[in-house]
Amino acid sequence: MLLFRKPTPEKIQRFLAEQAEHPLSYDDVGVTQGVSSSGYVRDHSRVLLGSGMAVFSAAQAALQDWQQFRVGWVEAQPADTPIETGQLIAVVARSMGLWWLNACRIVSVLEEQGSQPKFGFAYGTLPDHIGAGEERFLVEMDEHQQVWYDILAFSRPQHPLVRLGYPWMRIMQKRFGRDSTARMQRLVCDSESQAGR
Repeated sequence: MLLFRKPTPEKIQRFLAEQAEHPLSYDDVGVTQGVSSSGYVRDHSRVLLGSGMAVFSAAQAALQDWQQFRVGWVEAQPADTPIETGQLIAVVARSMGLWWLNACRIVSVLEEQGSQPKFGFAYGTLPDHIGAGEERFLVEMDEHQQVWYDILAFSRPQHPLVRLGYPWMRIMQKRFGRDSTARMQRLVCDSESQAGR
């Protein structure tokens, strides 16, 4: 949905209630988990956040609070939406003086404990989204205790204006990958600094 001003929380709630009745806008549900796909553009961003369980816990808490979206020009609303399969979330983005309101549904949640824990989720697009496809957000600890933040997305344009201006959509998608990984690095660095006081 294209808007000339930032949507209010009430407008976002009405928007999501309308979208709740609709199926996902793409067929390859699970594409971020390895389901075969074609016709999508793949984007992958991965960054090292630090090492140890404290870093992993801070990164997991950030994902659970949708912090990876708070990059200044995009956010996820309502911010208290629980990370659970079936939950709806609105991605609100500002570009070229306009606001875009996009509807998504969480399609999978991953949570593994142990010496190499993982936490993440994927959401898929609903009909009122500028693109069609799926995006996964993951934090994981490897065998060396290093903690990584990983974004994997498969998308194609859906909104008529975006089809016309597809290069702009690609620029925004790449910008989000850069901004989101930088945001997560700052959050983990800040949490480590506060823990050390």
